[in-house]
Amino acid sequence: MGAASLLMIIACTALGVDVGTIFADKRRTQSAADLAAIVAASDLPNASRAAAATVAKNNYPPESLVAVEPGVYTAKASLAPQQRFVAGATPANAVRVSLKTKTPLYFGKVLTGDSQWNLKATAIASTTQLATFAIGSRLVSLNGGLLNALLGGMLGTTLSLSAMDYNALLNANIDAFDFLPALATRANLTGVTYEALLSSNLKVTDIVAALQTAAAGNSGAITALSSISSSLSGLTTRITPASLINVGPYSSLTVGQKPKVGASVSALDLLSAAAALANGTNQIAANVNLSLPGIAGVTLLATVGERPVGTSWITVGAAGASVHTAQTRILLKIQLVGSGAVSVVNLPVYVEIAAGTATLNAVSCGYPNVNTSTVTLGVSPGIVDAWIGDVTPAMMTNFSTKPNPPPANIVNLGIIQVSGRAHATMANTSPTSVNFSYADIQARTKKTVNTTSFTASLTSSLLGDLQLGVQLGPLGLPIPGIGALVASIIGGATGSIDTLLNSVLQTLGVGLGQADVWVNGIRCDGAVLVN
Repeated sequence: MGAASLLMIIACTALGVDVGTIFADKRRTQSAADLAAIVAASDLPNASRAAAATVAKNNYPPESLVAVEPGVYTAKASLAPQQRFVAGATPANAVRVSLKTKTPLYFGKVLTGDSQWNLKATAIASTTQLATFAIGSRLVSLNGGLLNALLGGMLGTTLSLSAMDYNALLNANIDAFDFLPALATRANLTGVTYEALLSSNLKVTDIVAALQTAAAGNSGAITALSSISSSLSGLTTRITPASLINVGPYSSLTVGQKPKVGASVSALDLLSAAAALANGTNQIAANVNLSLPGIAGVTLLATVGERPVGTSWITVGAAGASVHTAQTRILLKIQLVGSGAVSVVNLPVYVEIAAGTATLNAVSCGYPNVNTSTVTLGVSPGIVDAWIGDVTPAMMTNFSTKPNPPPANIVNLGIIQVSGRAHATMANTSPTSVNFSYADIQARTKKTVNTTSFTASLTSSLLGDLQLGVQLGPLGLPIPGIGALVASIIGGATGSIDTLLNSVLQTLGVGLGQADVWVNGIRCDGAVLVN
């Protein structure tokens, strides 16, 4: 009986001492894992080193650190807790740290036969590092007449705004999270999420009206938008705003809830992007009069394609998020002032600019001084494909294939005909890294990325490939001297043609072999435990 009682006493002592020690050490191990996860999540590029240093400072041996796993944590209540973290997924926004330690057994070893008890602890910490950024719009050429023709053509109406009106719209900063609630009100959508609102098919007239509401306090912009609203009276065109704005992780918020990071854009940028979306793939025809030397007249045919599916022009997102420009095609039929026997040269210049892309490569949050935070974008301007040739309107609307036009008849002297054909292309082989300081972000500084393979004017590149054919009558007999004269006429107008191209493209919001990008918001939250 005494022996049996002694065994019970030992067992109870083990229960009271050893189990208490196990729970105490388990809590200490879990605290160390929690702290290591938080520190690692605060320094994701060096997560393993940061976790190891934290474990060492808590007096655990290096082998205690079993695993440091960066991954993606998705904060969605609809997901089961074990499904919210995916180890190895990119871009990482969280870290899972696993520790394995041992605690001594004082009395329990009599029962277990082991002098130590294994303890395991796992912790997941996530950090919020978001940026708002955009690509594309570069409306620096505020030619009132040309903008009225192009913007009006895309909206399906006639505009008569002045350059002063356009400047007012350009200088009116609109926060997307002020604009979207106003848009929901106009569309009679209440209690919906941002995702539901942006996925809705909404009237262009409601978008312009919502812009007026969001521009409160800017009388010039409100007056200009009111004039546009009047011009759009009766228009029934609808668009899906998701191609304009992507609110990223805030898509599940109810419209009206305002997150910590904003998405500020100019009223003119947003209006132009909406107009391009409303246009679909319809062609815009306009006469262009810029009074350039050597150019007698210009007619313009333009087509703005849709952005890649599922993409937008401005977004809020973490590393890996991207934005895209729209594909743009223009055909300029330029009438050049001739000389000598050739009085006029009709030069058709076709330019296609594919969609450009900007990807959020990194958000570096400065702790504790947020002023040291930076954002890095990887930017690829759209590939530029240009022709001098007989490009038809049907070719311009077929976005499934690139035009490969035949020679165009550029000089008609009765029985003497001159044809011409040329091709030039330019593209970046890899994205260009663009860094934005905190000061750049606060000032919403736009930065331009140029195509690295583009070293001369587009017109010069085309002329370098220009092949002229001169023939007399149906026999196709060559006429000496005519080809050289036509080439000299075109060559003399190189500067004017370049100016014309740049002006038209800038008015459409794009540049030759260029992409404009800017970051207008950053959110840096400290790492927090999520599991």
